[in-house]
Amino acid sequence: MGYRVAVVGATGNVGREMLNILAERQFPVDQIAALASRKSLGTECSFGDKTLKTKDLDTFDFTGWDIALFAIGSEATKTYAPRAAKAGCIVIDNSSLYRYDPDVPLIVPEVNADAIHGFRNKNIIANPNCSTAQMVVALKPLHDRATIKRVVVSTYQSVSGAGKEGMDELWDQTKGMYVPGQEKEPSKFQKQIAFNVIPHIDSFMEDGSTKEEWKMVAETKKIVDPSIKVTATCVRVPVFVGHSEAVNIEFEDFLDEDEARDILRTAPGILVVDKREDGGYVTPAECVGDYATFVSRIRQDGTVENGLNLWVVSDNLRKGAALNAVQIAEVLGNKVLQKADA
Repeated sequence: MGYRVAVVGATGNVGREMLNILAERQFPVDQIAALASRKSLGTECSFGDKTLKTKDLDTFDFTGWDIALFAIGSEATKTYAPRAAKAGCIVIDNSSLYRYDPDVPLIVPEVNADAIHGFRNKNIIANPNCSTAQMVVALKPLHDRATIKRVVVSTYQSVSGAGKEGMDELWDQTKGMYVPGQEKEPSKFQKQIAFNVIPHIDSFMEDGSTKEEWKMVAETKKIVDPSIKVTATCVRVPVFVGHSEAVNIEFEDFLDEDEARDILRTAPGILVVDKREDGGYVTPAECVGDYATFVSRIRQDGTVENGLNLWVVSDNLRKGAALNAVQIAEVLGNKVLQKADA
């Protein structure tokens, strides 16, 4: 049996990836709709070997549609997600709007797939922040073994996390370094991003952290375990696609690095590349287009009683957004919708 699926925001980076991944993973689609704002009406999008023309989100009737994958900002989601949910269509939302709503499950399928049944409260499921998604995939199997007390994470986040405008700004500023007259002042980012790093993603909060850093704290607690203490520093780097994270973990129980490596090798969604030699690790340039979350540089931290360090890398447009949303749809199909049709 196939499903009627709508991709909302189909012309954006994440929306296009959603369409690609639905086709790649052969998600059982009977009918697909690519939705966008009126200004993008008629824009063509690829879905496997098919070409779709976008339809107007504002006038679209979600009645009779099974799943809607949302890849638009929180403001637009606030208008259209409840409309789709009320029509009986299950919304999988990539924005931050519903992530912290206690009536909306926040899902990473490798970590907390069983929490998906909570969608019935509002007919909405939230997709986590891109930096959180890849980290919790690596944390969960280790937490199950040795119980995580505290996580200290520094992120190195690509410009695609800020959308097409972020990617364009890096490209234009890089060209401007070499071509006289093509210099590009910052507009999307707070400072120059080409050949630079910016320790500032999202808005500042009263305690000095940024909203991006707060998201990693709140979402890790909701997805994995509310007792885990998390502190984060989120940094934008001049990389087009692929987020990297240096993760320091303190456990309740001792966990040997070799055992941790074995646990991660057998964990869902993870590929371990960890050779103690030149190039024996994964960088963001190597993860682009891949489904996996890569873990490297697994080593003991001797400065605390039970500590480990990890290097975690993933394609943020995939696992951090589009892939995770499609995986949620797959869980829905396997755990919920088939049972309803049985």
